[in-house]
Amino acid sequence: MSTVVNSEPAQSSVRNPEQLAQATRQVRTTMAACRVQFQWLGTRKSLTPEQKTLAASSFDAQGDSISAGKKLIDTTHPAWRELSKIKSKITAHWKALTLPYPEPGLRLIRHNAIDSFHEQMIRYRQRLEQAVRVLGEHYGEIRSAARQKLGSLFDSTDYPGTLLDEFHVTWDFPAVEPPDYLRQLNPELYQEQAQLVSQRFERAVELAEQAFMEELDRLVNHLADRLAGSDDGKAKIFRDSAVENLNEFFSRFRQLNVSSNQQLDELVVRCEQVVRGVQPQTLRDNDSLRRNLATQLSSVQSNLDQLMVDRPRRNILRSSRTTPPAPETN
Repeated sequence: MSTVVNSEPAQSSVRNPEQLAQATRQVRTTMAACRVQFQWLGTRKSLTPEQKTLAASSFDAQGDSISAGKKLIDTTHPAWRELSKIKSKITAHWKALTLPYPEPGLRLIRHNAIDSFHEQMIRYRQRLEQAVRVLGEHYGEIRSAARQKLGSLFDSTDYPGTLLDEFHVTWDFPAVEPPDYLRQLNPELYQEQAQLVSQRFERAVELAEQAFMEELDRLVNHLADRLAGSDDGKAKIFRDSAVENLNEFFSRFRQLNVSSNQQLDELVVRCEQVVRGVQPQTLRDNDSLRRNLATQLSSVQSNLDQLMVDRPRRNILRSSRTTPPAPETN
């Protein structure tokens, strides 16, 4: 059953610089960079200039004015889909245990989570290797199907003789701090690099804060939408995941939150109190509970929206005195 919580809006305030500095120090001393990389067989290939010219001729066009490619593998084949599913699970596991970092391909993982992460990645690698073997058992029929579908575009050299070396996952923990030897060789350059790393970790804290805000906003919006009545006055049907995903968010927030923003922390606590103990089936059966929960979520949503509106202005002000971060692609 939902608990009525204080619905007063969060008090607006300017970020405490010391709170951000403390969060940055905490992240820098308790987390390590973590990278996951895949080697993956490509499923498409561009047509040769001659092939594009031939294809363009049917439209009375020039070959260099069109872009065309061919599909090498049927990605709907069950064996391929299983392989892709494992890849998605690996990526999701990596991101669930880490925070963003402003360098492409890197994320931050807590030191005390590295061992369990490594053990789980070994298990995923074994599952991936098994899935590759299964795909290999169907490789002949997959190439035969491609030959039939591609016709004269089929080229046997587009396909490796075996798939065993075409799919791999690797993970490592690259150093992001300036090397100690640089301190002796060039102290001034070392200090410059140390300052750059400090700015990157500060940016990482802001990226984590932003990611948590956006995810909470998405989950709250989705649940609120499901609780709201449709245009014809009937209740909308929603899946159990509308509530379950929020509870998973709360758990991950507790594990990874670096307490850089007190207002966000308070909003997460309020939202958790709102949905604590709520069962999806009870929401389906109890209109009064649905309305009560929708009202409380609306208050959380309003405060969260205001908090998110304030974020770009603070980032712009901060960027005027720091080195622009690398684009976030993780």
